[in-house]
Amino acid sequence: MTRNGKKSRSLKNGYEKLAFGSVNDAVRLLFGDEPEPAELEKMDFGNIAEIRRLKDGALEIKFYDRLRALDCLRSLNEQGAGDSPLYRALQQCAKEAWEEKGNGA
Repeated sequence: MTRNGKKSRSLKNGYEKLAFGSVNDAVRLLFGDEPEPAELEKMDFGNIAEIRRLKDGALEIKFYDRLRALDCLRSLNEQGAGDSPLYRALQQCAKEAWEEKGNGA
């Protein structure tokens, strides 16, 4: 895999995690008892953009925008579709079929 391919895959994995990842640990943090530091290290906070403790002791958690992550995934898929060998082969077949019918030139 090329360097750009690895970067693209990593980017896609990140957006997938934001779009489809679990928020269970954040909800547990928000509504459960205060966890021990070792327990915090095991939790997944990948979907959290910001955590703040307010003056009254309450927690405020802001999540990344899932719809925006989905839109970014769609954009990545559209950009990568033209690079796919399958897509190029289908495109070539469609072009040849169109030209055989006399519609191309």
